[in-house]
Amino acid sequence: MKVEIWADIICPWCGLGSNRLEEAVARLDPSDDVEVVHRSFQLDPSFPPDRTTSVAEMLQSTKALTPLQVGQMTSRVERLANDDGLIPYRVLDNRVGNTALAHELLAYATEQGRHAEAWKTMFRAYFGEARSIFDQASLLELATQEMGLDGDGVSEALTSRRFRDRVRADQIEAQQLGARGVPFVVVDRRYGVAGAQPVSQLLSVLERARQEVA
Repeated sequence: MKVEIWADIICPWCGLGSNRLEEAVARLDPSDDVEVVHRSFQLDPSFPPDRTTSVAEMLQSTKALTPLQVGQMTSRVERLANDDGLIPYRVLDNRVGNTALAHELLAYATEQGRHAEAWKTMFRAYFGEARSIFDQASLLELATQEMGLDGDGVSEALTSRRFRDRVRADQIEAQQLGARGVPFVVVDRRYGVAGAQPVSQLLSVLERARQEVA
């Protein structure tokens, strides 16, 4: 069974949804053959690559929210993440920016056999530690110190931008499959689940797909 999840690293619902998917897969029978594949989806590919802004400023400017509404929105997902054991989970106290390089690093990590570990490390660094994932220097440090990747290889991949087309292809594919946002989970290209759904709902979809294959 192949389970794909499209996500952006700075999407708080994606970090929560990825964790819930991991928990749902863990609850399946150990004998089940399940492959989980993370795919890239940038929320705002047009965001200037040379600057970042606070989450509060972004939500106020793009969604016309008041400071009170921003606080309510971000605290809700923080509470849900905490209830799921993601502590800390920093949404309001964080910054956003263009995630193209971050996704290209994840593509390189996948090529190096570090797919799952790299995605989990990236989510933890961003939401758990509010670390920058927007510039090459920050990504190089994260890749070499916490993903176990070769520094020269990372630098070459991020400088050459040779994974840029792969990242874009992921996004296009999600849109072709009907994704209107992320997280977006697809099971065996037959079932689609939008949003950070509860573990019980994800598990139900996975079990249904498994029974149909059996």
